[in-house]
Amino acid sequence: MREKKFNKVLTIILVIVVIAIFIIIGFWGYDLYQRYYINTSANEYLEQEFSTNRIRVPRNTTVEEEVQNVSLNIDVNEIESNNSTTSNRVAKQTYKGYAVLGRIEIPKTKVNYPVLDRTSDASMKVSVGVLYGVGLNEIGNTVIAGHNYRNGTFFSNNKNLQNGDLIYITDLTGRRIKYTIYNVYETSSSDFEYATRDTAGKREISLTTCTADVNARLVIWARED
Repeated sequence: MREKKFNKVLTIILVIVVIAIFIIIGFWGYDLYQRYYINTSANEYLEQEFSTNRIRVPRNTTVEEEVQNVSLNIDVNEIESNNSTTSNRVAKQTYKGYAVLGRIEIPKTKVNYPVLDRTSDASMKVSVGVLYGVGLNEIGNTVIAGHNYRNGTFFSNNKNLQNGDLIYITDLTGRRIKYTIYNVYETSSSDFEYATRDTAGKREISLTTCTADVNARLVIWARED
């Protein structure tokens, strides 16, 4: 009798273990699929829309005339905004239904994504976006926000970036500017001084994402070389 009970308990344990293994494999497989799908979609879009022969400034239109500064109401605790952000509206492009302002490349972490014009809940599942600032590759500071997902997409690997690493930003006029990271730190979710800082007439960008425990923010400063 005891042996039968033991075998029954052992069978139940084995079933639970097998189910747990399948669940873990399922989550792992889904993460891999999501990473592949997101990165493949982004790369295909960028290859098509950001090749040198596709980016053009419309005739009779200057970059200065097209740059618009938009004041944002920002919930810094969520890093989200449903408002359109500052942009170089030179040649309208869209990615998965969202307006695109440019492209961000970070060679060290293999980041290569369109930069969207907003940081809403929905848009940040698609790509990274401008949260605040003067506009891509303009004088001053522009904040780009991205999620920290466990599948390694978007800004998940920003924790591996260090001073001296490079970031490339291409805007819709075709300007591709190299930025060098010079400050990497964690801060509270209520801190927004990094966004409004004075750049002393330099072009700068700030990258922001949540830490792995979601209790703080990882912020990266980079300036034009």
